[in-house]
Amino acid sequence: MTVHPDICLMLYPYHEWGTVQEKVMKLSNMNRKARDLQRLIIGYAAELDMDGNGRLLLPPSLREFAKLDKHVVLIGVGNKFELWDERRWTDRQNEWLSDGESQGSLSDELQSLSL
Repeated sequence: MTVHPDICLMLYPYHEWGTVQEKVMKLSNMNRKARDLQRLIIGYAAELDMDGNGRLLLPPSLREFAKLDKHVVLIGVGNKFELWDERRWTDRQNEWLSDGESQGSLSDELQSLSL
C-alpha cells in the first residue's frame, strides 16, 4: 500500500507492485515533479499484514496521510484498490461530476473511448 497525491491510499496486489515501482523509478529524478512523485509513492510504500480477523493493519503514517477517519470507501480501479476517507471521497466525487458538467466537451482521447 502506498499514497496517492489525491490524498488517498493505493493498495496493489503484491505481484503488481514490482511493475508499478519499476515504472515510477524509471522517471527522471532530475525532474522535480517526478522526483516528488517517487518520494511519495516509493517512500510511503508498505507491505501490509492482516490481523487474526483478516483485517489489514495500516501503518499510522498511511492513515494520517489519507486523513482516514472511522468511515472509509474502498474503490476498485483496474489493477489496484483506492482507500479514501468517506467524506473526502464524496467531496471529490461531487467535484469531478460538476467539473464534467462545466467542461462541456471531452478531449479527443476521451471521445474515442467506448465503454
